[in-house]
Amino acid sequence: MKKTIMGLIAFSAVLTLTACSHKSTESADTFNQSTTQTIETGNIKGKKDTENNALEWLGVPYAQAERWQAPKEVDKWDDTFDATEYGEKDIQFSNNEVVGSENELNLDIVRPDTDETDLPVLVFLHGGNNQTGHAQEIKGNTLANDLNAVYVSVNYRLGALGFNPLDALKTGSDEENSGNFALLDIAQALDWVEKNIETFGGNKDNVTLAGFSAGGRDVMATLISPTFKGKYDKAISFSGGMTLSDEEESQEIFATAIAPLVVEDGLQPTEEDAKNWLLEDNNEVADYLKNLSADRLAPLMGNAGIRMSVFPHLYKDGTVIPEEGFETETFNDVPLMLVTGTNEFSLFIASDERFAEDFNSGDLFQDEQKQAEFDYSRNYGGQLYRLSNGVDSARKLAGKYNSDIYISEIFYGDDSNVTPQLASTLGAFHGIFKAMLQTPSNYAAFIGEEFDNDGAKDMSSDFKAYLKNFLASGNPNDKNLVNWPKWSEQSEVLSISATENAKDIKAATDSETASDILEKMQADATLSEGVKNELNTTVLSGRWFSAPLDEIYSSQEEQVVKN
Repeated sequence: MKKTIMGLIAFSAVLTLTACSHKSTESADTFNQSTTQTIETGNIKGKKDTENNALEWLGVPYAQAERWQAPKEVDKWDDTFDATEYGEKDIQFSNNEVVGSENELNLDIVRPDTDETDLPVLVFLHGGNNQTGHAQEIKGNTLANDLNAVYVSVNYRLGALGFNPLDALKTGSDEENSGNFALLDIAQALDWVEKNIETFGGNKDNVTLAGFSAGGRDVMATLISPTFKGKYDKAISFSGGMTLSDEEESQEIFATAIAPLVVEDGLQPTEEDAKNWLLEDNNEVADYLKNLSADRLAPLMGNAGIRMSVFPHLYKDGTVIPEEGFETETFNDVPLMLVTGTNEFSLFIASDERFAEDFNSGDLFQDEQKQAEFDYSRNYGGQLYRLSNGVDSARKLAGKYNSDIYISEIFYGDDSNVTPQLASTLGAFHGIFKAMLQTPSNYAAFIGEEFDNDGAKDMSSDFKAYLKNFLASGNPNDKNLVNWPKWSEQSEVLSISATENAKDIKAATDSETASDILEKMQADATLSEGVKNELNTTVLSGRWFSAPLDEIYSSQEEQVVKN
């Protein structure tokens, strides 16, 4: 963060409150450790977490927005803002119900309860396919001291309210007309950090933008976005590869998804007529969309299952995201860390309609054929996903991206001798890293006690040490850790795992390509060719990571048409 922000310090009329609510001016080297602080928009009161020795300010508004418009700065308030409770999540369709509220643009700040100032800042974007999720995915209370950083987690707009490419809505600035409203929210959150984070003892010139899953893909998209130039200094993508959408194709998909509502409301006789009407650029369509209930919009495209073809977002609009996408020659070139598990597809295959009922009941593991189909999909999907999150993303950047790239691959969970429960079900699944950062884990039901051994604890401690170093300097290494090599075309990665008694972290290489994995799939003899083709086209296809596989089947379909 390179801009210089000058602000006036607001003082309360009450002397005792003044002493505990001002920006620390007594010494540039100390933080006043008060739960009441003053930011640009007024006083806010947080709370102490004595169990974790942390200070937290929750649900702090960082922007305000009208539907499908760019976010704006928050209006100032007169009374002290109560920041002791988590903010509302943005409206979404989760667990078969609509929850949250529209335009909930708030964030949480957590820092160590120390007087240290000039701390690195970590801004975190949650996962959820950009359709679900919330800022409390990683709370930060048990993490801020481990990282010795100010931790900021962000709620931003989601689903059809966070992304919408329809022409009728393009009535604002070029950035608004991009349809990438969630990215504009994230940019606004980073602007808020630059203006306010010094109040919490953070260094506005040492900000790392990180995200998990969809949040990680958002981070990767910001690397090529002119909108994010100079807004952060380092980046971390946890299980998030490079995925963008074509704007025109996205308009077709959105219009198809909204069309049933138009018919239901009696504006068009058929869904085809409704779709064509929604694709028109006129005020009537815009007025209809803007007056639709958010409760009706939130569930749309809820069956995406990490498929851009169902819920397209991150549009190559030419303003927020360049039309050439990741083929661009211009990057927000900052030190980059890419983290992935080795069994990234397991959670998604377990919830796929082909396997979900049998997986949840346990019947799948009693049926040899079902188990073989599950293993095929899990293993090869996981391998393609691993590459997409890490090495393949680095390969796409090679020769154009100048900053250091560090890739880690987490294997913990794959070894049946160490983690028998995980190895037989999910392995080193999508989000496995979170169990190393946060206690209690979001995945307690999956991992059981398999992170309670000495090896896992040592592994987790070192993983957090790497993150701490990266936040501080852009280099994860120090003399007490196994050297994490910078990625180059020799495919260097850091392998992270553990036995029951000791960490197992080592420098390694991952030179495998998608073509190598496709060859293994073709040679796999555990299933018939017919079953493999069915799984390839119905379970593995169309996912964020499956482009190499999709190309094969697209080529075959084109060949059939030609013949």
